[in-house]
Amino acid sequence: MTDPGDTPPTVFVLFGASGDLAARLVLPAFYRLAQEGLLPPAWQLIGSGRRELSDDDFRAHVHDKLTEFGPKPEEGPWEEFAARLRFASNGFSVDDPGQLVDTVAAAEQELGDGDPSSVQRVHYLGVPPTAFEPTTNALGAHGLAERSRVVYEKPFGTSLESFHSLDQAVHRVFDESAIYRIDHFLGKEATQQLRAVRFANGLFGSSWDRHHVESVQIDVPETLDVADRAEFYDETGAVLDMLVTHLFQVAAEVAMEPPRSLASDDVAQARADAVKAFVPLRAEDVVRGQFDGYRDIDDVADDSDTETFVAARMFVDTERWRDVPFLMRTGKKMAESHQKVTLVMRDPDDGPYHPTGTSGAGAEIPSRGNVLCFDLSGDGRLALSMNIEVPGSQSALETAWTEINLHEVDGGDPLPPYVRLIHDILIGDRSLFTRPDGLEEVWHAAGAALNGSTSIESYAPGSWGPDAALRLAEPRGWALGDR
Repeated sequence: MTDPGDTPPTVFVLFGASGDLAARLVLPAFYRLAQEGLLPPAWQLIGSGRRELSDDDFRAHVHDKLTEFGPKPEEGPWEEFAARLRFASNGFSVDDPGQLVDTVAAAEQELGDGDPSSVQRVHYLGVPPTAFEPTTNALGAHGLAERSRVVYEKPFGTSLESFHSLDQAVHRVFDESAIYRIDHFLGKEATQQLRAVRFANGLFGSSWDRHHVESVQIDVPETLDVADRAEFYDETGAVLDMLVTHLFQVAAEVAMEPPRSLASDDVAQARADAVKAFVPLRAEDVVRGQFDGYRDIDDVADDSDTETFVAARMFVDTERWRDVPFLMRTGKKMAESHQKVTLVMRDPDDGPYHPTGTSGAGAEIPSRGNVLCFDLSGDGRLALSMNIEVPGSQSALETAWTEINLHEVDGGDPLPPYVRLIHDILIGDRSLFTRPDGLEEVWHAAGAALNGSTSIESYAPGSWGPDAALRLAEPRGWALGDR
């Protein structure tokens, strides 16, 4: 982590400060940064919203949300933290800036010791995607885009056309170097380990290709339903909420060619180049599903055809990955909750051992024996399975696992993804954020997942999704699940 003392005085403006995203993710992440001593020496956080709140009202609101979602206020420097919180009421638009312009000016005067130009601004748009463009226009209209970085939540557009429209609107106000499109899956500790395991270990780096990897599986099943955000979800669905955002970006992390360096521009370029090589999804490579009972949820249309499940088989048109299926799956109300990236390795094609189901002298190789797994949930975990001979046996093979829990690594201090990403925003590191060229290609790659050419299959809550998704992973099958 960069020394926070090198970061200039900062005004952090949080749009949608009284909303659910801010309460669950952004405010807790900011407080965790305070706990870790990773905030700039001089900073203020200004909440912006339509509600009529005084500074003290906002501080009480933040205290309540930290008590609910953590870290608990008493576990950190609450009094010092609270003293730096402000609230700008009456909304913010091109026609009416509310209290925000004056509140920012006052904060900059205080933080800059009379030199407001020494203060950097960070605008975090924790608002619905429909508010991205008008809020951006208002920042430009009221002179708040200068000396600023701007952060956009996902989805950044809902189609190729809406992406182009939003991208053009944002670039009319901000230079690309100031834009941070957040995808918290890229901020997960185990996602970072994809690079370390591959590029810092010859054992794995030399095997990271189609000659050694049979399939790549990115699997994010969830047991949760959508009742707490049904209206949003019914307008979005699993494809927009997860596939073309998180899962595609993680696939690009796996598929990318070695960047020239770990500098942010080089990593982002390598990831964008990987997305450009994604082959557009065909109808036969996509399965969409909806769990039984979804239409009975309040705020869900009685005839809704929104998918709560999607599985896809994608290919990457590069020499390294040609013909290797990238299998992606996510859904609500499924049997288990996981966030895993799994590289299923090929069996040896010669020698005294034989894959299960083949004939020949000697022991059979277990059906799914050699696997490298990155568990993205929590603090992260790496796991490796190997085929070993059962001690004392006559050449019988068994699969054994070894694993590394990242929170147990000596000297390690795993940070939740929003904590890492907000820290990177404050110091200006864009390596874990998406670029417009990569995002544009995502919409092309989504193909049949978005164009309505696939039907909706029903599935039972508590299952692994529609049976039709099983064929995508043949012949080995999904690494997760009981089928």
